[in-house]
Amino acid sequence: MVRTCAREGIDNIIDGQKVLEQEATRYNYKQVHSTTGEVPYYRLKRLASEGKSLFREFYIPKPYLSTKDIFALRDQRTVNPYRRISFNRLTVNITGVPIRDKVNLRIAPDLRSGMAEIRFWHKDKLVGTYQVRNEDLNLSNF
Repeated sequence: MVRTCAREGIDNIIDGQKVLEQEATRYNYKQVHSTTGEVPYYRLKRLASEGKSLFREFYIPKPYLSTKDIFALRDQRTVNPYRRISFNRLTVNITGVPIRDKVNLRIAPDLRSGMAEIRFWHKDKLVGTYQVRNEDLNLSNF
């Protein structure tokens, strides 16, 4: 890729991206791989049809409801006698959970908005959500 850009006198990122797209298309759909002896696209297609591919369809496993429950930071807290939990100087009211029971936290920070969603799970049931600013969570300790 670098040699192609140098040979063609490309010195900006937009033209470099075009070269990258052309190279990816060539590699994936035309070039015979030296190790497998097959073109990558057709090899993956063949393996999928034979059931030998490691690629699987993504699905959200039960009981979870969202990708925020899967791709999240995780922690656990115990509900105190005031039906609250504390997390990094935050205190959150929890309803529907008996006192002294454990609550699983699924924390999904969003860097673009600067907000995080904390999802509270108790015995495979979503019992609440809470929105908080990322900086209030002090996620550097996680």
